[in-house]
Amino acid sequence: MTHDHPAAADRAVSRPFGRLLTAMVTPFTPDGSLDLDGAARLATYLVDEQANDALVISGTTGESPTTTDAEKEQLLRAVVEAVGDRAKVVAGVGTNDTRHTIELAVSAEKAGAHGLLVVTPYYSKPPQSGLLRHFTSVADATGLPVMLYDIPHRSGVPIATETLVRLAEHDRIVGVKDAKGDLTATSWVTSRTDLAVYSGEDSLTLASLAVGGVGLVGTSTHFTGALAKQMIEAYDRGDNATALLLHRRLLPLFTGIFRTQGTILVKAGLAASGRPAGPVRPPLVDATEAELAQLRVDCADAGLELPA
Repeated sequence: MTHDHPAAADRAVSRPFGRLLTAMVTPFTPDGSLDLDGAARLATYLVDEQANDALVISGTTGESPTTTDAEKEQLLRAVVEAVGDRAKVVAGVGTNDTRHTIELAVSAEKAGAHGLLVVTPYYSKPPQSGLLRHFTSVADATGLPVMLYDIPHRSGVPIATETLVRLAEHDRIVGVKDAKGDLTATSWVTSRTDLAVYSGEDSLTLASLAVGGVGLVGTSTHFTGALAKQMIEAYDRGDNATALLLHRRLLPLFTGIFRTQGTILVKAGLAASGRPAGPVRPPLVDATEAELAQLRVDCADAGLELPA
């Protein structure tokens, strides 16, 4: 089923998942097993203290390549039970196998997810016709709204603007996590479709809003969430000066969280703060003391304190 896309100037802003989402890390116990109680507590902190409208579970930041299908379902159920009454829970279900992705999507719907995040199939490097078929097949498989995840530096293949325009015709494909880093392409997508474009790069959030984006799916927002939400809200009400001040304040952490792989530093920072995190699973490695020290500097530069 398709629908028409009115001219950009006539469209009301649609935020199917709110303004702010965090791609949540997956807490593990010291021996590396799944920490479901910790996941529930971390989700509660992110929603109640860091102002998240929704959480993404089992994204890349959640170490989804190293969790089993059963663990993904257990994690999702724990988070939905903890915060599902006051925040949306979006399940990362994307793989480079369409059939497996559909299986994960169906499982996530049964487990209570409010939406799906579906990444571009990685490593296989399918043509655009393959992407169109993949995403459409997944969207057809459940009744849940779908956020596409366009991240060519990880997947190897961008979702072309023309492909996004065609995908936007599907009733359940409602948004895109845009980590392409190409604001011209973003501008074309927001002008030609009614997809809700969420910045997938923390530092480009304000720029994305300026060309029609609606919010952020963040990583540093494990720590910066409340202030990032204020930045988005300031822009929304036309207070560009405040939005810019907050962008500049948070820039050291927006970028610093990615000095090494983001999951590594988020877990190190959460552990230093006494929050659930645990170790990372191989092939990732835990942060070094030097990396943790630099994270403390980046936090301080953003006006946030990470306990010593």
